[in-house]
Formats: sequence, C-alpha cells, structure tokens
Amino acid sequence: MKKLLLLFLIPALLFSCKDKESNENPSYFNAVTGEFPMDSLGLSLIHEHILVDFIGADSVSRERYNRDSVIQKVLPYLLEVKEMGVKTIFDCTPSYLGKDPELLLELSRLTGIRFLTNTGYYGAVGGKYLPPHAFTESAEELAKRWIAEFENGIEGTSIKPSFIKISVNEADTLSAIDQKLVQAAAITHLTTGLTIASHTGTWKTAAQEVRILQKMGVEPSEFVWVHAQAEQDFSNYEKAAGLGVWISLDGIGWAIEPYVERLVFAKEKGILGNILVSHDAGWYDPEKPNGGDFQPFTNIFEKLIPILKERGFSEEDWKTLLIENPKKAFELN
Repeated sequence: MKKLLLLFLIPALLFSCKDKESNENPSYFNAVTGEFPMDSLGLSLIHEHILVDFIGADSVSRERYNRDSVIQKVLPYLLEVKEMGVKTIFDCTPSYLGKDPELLLELSRLTGIRFLTNTGYYGAVGGKYLPPHAFTESAEELAKRWIAEFENGIEGTSIKPSFIKISVNEADTLSAIDQKLVQAAAITHLTTGLTIASHTGTWKTAAQEVRILQKMGVEPSEFVWVHAQAEQDFSNYEKAAGLGVWISLDGIGWAIEPYVERLVFAKEKGILGNILVSHDAGWYDPEKPNGGDFQPFTNIFEKLIPILKERGFSEEDWKTLLIENPKKAFELN
C-alpha cells in the first residue's frame, strides 16, 4: 500500500513540501518551534490529537499523565506518517481538554514534524470543558485572554497559537454561552488574524456562527466548519463554499465510506478549493491504561487515496486538499 502511495503522491506532493523562503508572500504560521513562512507548511493534517483528557475542566491536570510515557506511545505513529510525507500536524486539543504545547514541542524536536496548537475554549458537551470564568466573563474579556496567548505565548511559554479552536452545541438557536464563544473568537481574529475553527456539526448550527461572525466584521473565509461530515444535505456544502467557508471533513481516522461520496460531490461541484480533510485521530487518554488504543493518522494515505483515485481524483486534487487549502485557510499576515 505504501508503494501505491508513493506512486500516486510522490514526487508531486513531496516536491511541493520543500521549504522555500518567499519574498513575494509575507504570510506565516506559528509552529510550536517558532514562526515559519506559510509556503513551508507542506503536506498537512489539519485536525489531529496527540493527547485528550475527557475528565472535565474542573479536574484536568498535567499531573494525570507522564510526558515520557505519552512520547513513547505516540512517537511510532508520528514517524509512520512522516515517512508518508506529512510535514505539519495541527493539534486541535483545546484548553481544559489536555492541551500541552510543551509536549508538542518535544515531539516536534524528536520527529521533525511541525506542530501547530491553538487558543480558545470548547463549549460542546454542555460546557463540561469550560472553566468557570467562561460563564462569568464577557466576550471581550475572554478574547483578551486568547489575544494574550497570541502575543505573549501560552501558559508562560513562548509557544504561540496558530489558530482559534472553539466548539458549540448543536441547536436550532445557539445558547448564550456558545454565542459568546463565537463573539470572543471574532474579536480575537480581528486583533490577531488567526483563523477560527469551530467544532460544530451540521450547517444549521454552523450557519448561525457565520452570521455572528459576519455581523462582527469577520469574513466567512476566516471560519472552518469542523465536523462538516455530520451534514446530510450535500447542497449545504455548496452554500457554505459560496460564502467562502472552509468545509472540514475530519473524522477519516475512524471511517472511510462517509467521506468518499462527500469528496466526489465536492469535486463534481467544483468546490474542492473549500475542502479540508483530516483524521481527527490519535490519541493518548490519561484515563485509560497506557493511554488506551491509539488510532493511527494513516487512513487518508492507505485507504482513501486509492479509493478516490479510482473515482477520478488526481495528484493535483490531493495537492489542493493536503497542501494548498491548509495554507490558504490558516495563513497569517
């Protein structure tokens, strides 16, 4: 299977992954190891997890795991995808769910993979992962915290976020706390330029977020509709793409079939330029013995690419999905 991958993607993708300084494009991204030109982002997985702790905001703690144990467990999976050409991984674990930038820094040093981390809060699951101050502070006060992470570093480190990660609960009308998180993300974006990625689900909910952002002066092209694979009405992908929204199909680590028809639809409708793909895979879980079962980051390469090659997908299509779209979606100026 790896030979098939090499024949189909390489050298086209790996050639595109080479670092190159560009005097014409000043955009950049913040990796945990520092600031880099956006053109060096390379082959990217835009939604993965190294460690997630589901215990809740009131009990989450670095004392619940040993970093060396996490590294020992995770390292083989990272080296595996590095061989497949992956150069950058966006770690989407938010604050109060086990986000650990220094763990990512050590893994980056050991693998050569660049890791990107985030700022923002996760409101889904009824607010289980929100700190108490998220309920009492205003959107402006929350944004001030997130902007400080961008300007000064996360949790006393020099590591800066490269995107905003929030989440909201599926609802006909967004709750007050979820609306506040979207508003805080908008304020943060307007100050920092960071792209907003929101764990959402269906377009019914995502469209509400887009309207809030537009009211606050944020372009829909600065919004990533996370878990868009939950949408059953494919015509809503066209509506979102028409607005400029990034449509993230990001559960490929757990299934293949739901993504085949969605991606074929996107290609047929000419909206691949608005699609992001990733596995939402991993992860070390401190609650489970030895971190539990780790889901690899390989389904796109070993399973999805061969299937879609038979459906007419080209090397250029995969370059669009895995290299060009991540650059466009997450660039900073």
